[in-house]
Amino acid sequence: MLLGTGTPSPDPARSGPATAIVVDGTPYLVDFGPGVVRRAAAAAEKGVKGLSVVNLRVVFLTHLHSDHTAGYPDLILTPWAVGRRHPLEVYGPKGLQAMTEHILEAYREDIRIRLRDKAALGALDQLDGYKVNAHEIGPGVVYKDEKVTVKAFLVEHGDVPQAFGFRFETPDRTIVISGDAAPSQSVVDNCNGCDVLIHEAYSLMTYRNVSPPYQSYRRRHHTSSTELAEIAKRARPGLLILYHRANPGGVGRPNPEEALLQEIRRTYDGAVVTGHDLDVF
Repeated sequence: MLLGTGTPSPDPARSGPATAIVVDGTPYLVDFGPGVVRRAAAAAEKGVKGLSVVNLRVVFLTHLHSDHTAGYPDLILTPWAVGRRHPLEVYGPKGLQAMTEHILEAYREDIRIRLRDKAALGALDQLDGYKVNAHEIGPGVVYKDEKVTVKAFLVEHGDVPQAFGFRFETPDRTIVISGDAAPSQSVVDNCNGCDVLIHEAYSLMTYRNVSPPYQSYRRRHHTSSTELAEIAKRARPGLLILYHRANPGGVGRPNPEEALLQEIRRTYDGAVVTGHDLDVF
């Protein structure tokens, strides 16, 4: 399920990047952009089994950019405030541990007060719910339980030292998420006929309307519609889902999703859709 499909641009219709893979009622979260907890609550209200905010316990981070991490304090603290009993298990690139420690330090007073209140209210089973086990990972299998195997792989994202995509293998489907990525052979290799490929993209229509320096930035950090069409032809997903639809130049510039779809469909004849917040696939 797509909880957030946005970018750094503060689009009120799109929360920050966050994707939930729900397997037999257990959610596994990828990224925690702005609005992640409220989008999860909205999904639960829509009837998505298992996506109660207190069930958000296993999380994967593609990279440390703010649009993918600004919801981290919310993810740590809000589910705990309303009843989460277990620490978060978070898997991501180098720097995740330091980020986690600084967030917990910043909210030290809030945590102290809530611990006192929970003890006074007899909610002793919730005293560990604010804790975080931060796992800094490399490429390869980073998580496995009886429902899912998760493999991390490196992608190209400009000068970001570690940017990951993830491959989720479940009993029913294999799902690959690119994260933020310029064209990366690793996406093709890890999809390789996967059931679902969730991939970022920008349209050439928006690309042509910005300055040459911004165009260069786009090419080094992200994937154009035509590049993604070629990736999809080699990766052969059952369904290609577009998310993180970048809009070079920021707020106020035209960025019609139909333009992106049309550009991809010119050379790619597989199933492709544009994802929106709270879409279920």
